[in-house]
Amino acid sequence: MEHQPALALWEAFYVIIGSSAAALTGLQFVVIALISERRRESAAAAMAAFATPTVVHFGAVLLLSAILSAPWPSLTIPHVLVVLVGAAGVVLAIVTMVRARQQTEYVPVLEDWIWHGILPLVAYATLVGAALNMVHTPEVALFLCGGSSVLLVFIGIHNAWDTATYLVATNASENAAPAPPQRSDA
Repeated sequence: MEHQPALALWEAFYVIIGSSAAALTGLQFVVIALISERRRESAAAAMAAFATPTVVHFGAVLLLSAILSAPWPSLTIPHVLVVLVGAAGVVLAIVTMVRARQQTEYVPVLEDWIWHGILPLVAYATLVGAALNMVHTPEVALFLCGGSSVLLVFIGIHNAWDTATYLVATNASENAAPAPPQRSDA
């Protein structure tokens, strides 16, 4: 129980950030539902590359909040769980970059590679490193976990906004396209 006070000091932080991640996940579902009528086959690949990872980032923060707020008797179990969350996130970041490259709905620009690939990779790799040091230097590891959680929330906010504005802009441009000429059979 010697490390329990270190985790207890972070409880309010994880209540706040976990609640925020949960609320933002709900909002992302609303956005996806509102734009579902636009869905085309090529859009499904873009959603898998850009929207799905955003929900996963929010879910990862919620999961981290639960893990790091639980009353563990030692840091051994949270250490293992945070390593697993971080490792899964590293895989997700790599898969996301592959999917972003393969989809044909949208051509990613540098900002997309940074926000959808590089920053999530940094956040999740930092989680792995923090968790590997959690038992030896819990104070430093917990700050790194907290920083990674905040980064993932900001990545999610940015990416959700980016997706929503892109979809609104493309929907507006599609609606503004001139109507095809009408046939006159007279």
